[in-house]
Amino acid sequence: MSGGAVFPDWSPYRDLDAAARAYLRDPELALDSLDGALRGAEVLGFTLERFVNEFNGVWQEVVVCDGQRLILWHGEDTAPGDGPVGSMISSLRVVPLSVVTEVGCRRRLTRSAAGQPRVDAVDVYALLSSLDEGQGDTGGFRHDALRFGKTLEDGGAGQIARLEEFALLIASLTGRPLL
Repeated sequence: MSGGAVFPDWSPYRDLDAAARAYLRDPELALDSLDGALRGAEVLGFTLERFVNEFNGVWQEVVVCDGQRLILWHGEDTAPGDGPVGSMISSLRVVPLSVVTEVGCRRRLTRSAAGQPRVDAVDVYALLSSLDEGQGDTGGFRHDALRFGKTLEDGGAGQIARLEEFALLIASLTGRPLL
């Protein structure tokens, strides 16, 4: 989170609607977009992210798993000069779980004075079979990936635990035949 912004904690809410309304600036936009893709499918798990970007605009993301797909909603304020003042971009991406080839979860642990380990950050990725254009001098192509992260400072212990739970859900469904 840049700019020192503090957002409400969504982690106590098991219901997507309640979590989105507690955490996002634009929950109606997110929920309407997601509902259009879900069309009544059960939400098995979700994660949310929100931060203030480099030009003091809001960046928001919701990722939902319905057992067959990852459905990602992203809302972002436009940069000054990229549209009318106050405009934002809202986008929806649907990724079939059949294209997720690998799921990883990396935890950063610290130890208390008594030696007890504590998770203070988690980074999750889902590697996709689709290709993305490479960046930098190397160019070329690389596998597309979805990345999510939480720290004690950006989300707290509850959101770290919920992101790990979401990663385990995706991992449990990856590589299995989808019916």
